[in-house]
Amino acid sequence: MARRRLSHEGTLVLDCAGLSKFVDDHEPVVALVAEARRRGMEVVISALTVIEATHRRTHRARLAWALSGMRIAHIGDEEAKAASELLLNTGLHGHKYATDAVVAELALRQRRPVAMLISDIDDMTKLCGDRVRLVAV
Repeated sequence: MARRRLSHEGTLVLDCAGLSKFVDDHEPVVALVAEARRRGMEVVISALTVIEATHRRTHRARLAWALSGMRIAHIGDEEAKAASELLLNTGLHGHKYATDAVVAELALRQRRPVAMLISDIDDMTKLCGDRVRLVAV
């Protein structure tokens, strides 16, 4: 992965792949999260991302450690409605894109500038447009 520069301040959002790779100590992702923190960026994930990234082989202690340094954003009525609106506006179906829509909605309401570590840039581009800087992991 080529070195990518992050902005000063703002927010770094991780999707499931970003969180999983961070928990698995994937060097490029760990470096990006460390750089974000050095630059004063808040690291945020969706509560749904925690669920999506957890499976039998998840190193639970490492996951707990990773989460201790992040803000976990909860999903309430307003966030669910906003995520649903994103799906309607882009023509995507909730059955396949529900979690992506929640993560996109989370990113769109964070302190700017916002960068997101993401596995599928194409889908997230549809949901976020150019308002969030997407970094493939």
